Amino acid sequence: MFRIKICGITTVEDALLAAEAGADAIGLNFYDKSPRYVTAARAKEICDALPAGVAKVGVFVNSLPKGIIATVNRVGLTAVQLHGDEGPDFLAALGKLPIIKAFRCKESTLDGVKAFLDLCGESTQPIAVLLDAHAPGNYGGTGQVLDWVGLARERNKLLGLPLILAGGLTPQNVARAISLAQPDAVDTASGVESAPGKKDPDKVRDFVAAAKTAWPV
Repeated sequence: MFRIKICGITTVEDALLAAEAGADAIGLNFYDKSPRYVTAARAKEICDALPAGVAKVGVFVNSLPKGIIATVNRVGLTAVQLHGDEGPDFLAALGKLPIIKAFRCKESTLDGVKAFLDLCGESTQPIAVLLDAHAPGNYGGTGQVLDWVGLARERNKLLGLPLILAGGLTPQNVARAISLAQPDAVDTASGVESAPGKKDPDKVRDFVAAAKTAWPV
């Protein structure tokens, strides 16, 4: 399981920047309405350039299972992140693929997340839960933050699954977010950009450094 994911990578240059800064995962967005969208061909080019040990997570929004599986095989993805309205049955349709299920939280309560996980069979549980901020009409990358203290209180509703915290994380607030929410990993896209889909080198390095100092050794 990775700890620091830089999402919305669109170029080989930014992927290598994230890896060199110390991130152990990148996110590649296959949602064609996103400003961070990449084609499978571009994603493969990016993945092929990465050093060993960096996880390659494909972000999908309401895609067809067949298309997701084809992209995973073509690109060489480590895991699939479902960031849309996919239900428990959808996870089962992806077979044995490692799946991260993202939830866009309107409130601090994780009752809805627990209900989803309860409906998943033991063999179709995701490998981790990602919590992002909810914004109408958007599937991530909104820059809005979550109630970190409230999420920490609700952590037991995740059934022991790793928590990946997203939602408005920046170099300035990631250490505090880790301290309060106590996630297993953090994920940022817009928080380390100079423009949508273009990473800022200083922000990426500062984010990774701040996150690494926030976790106990």
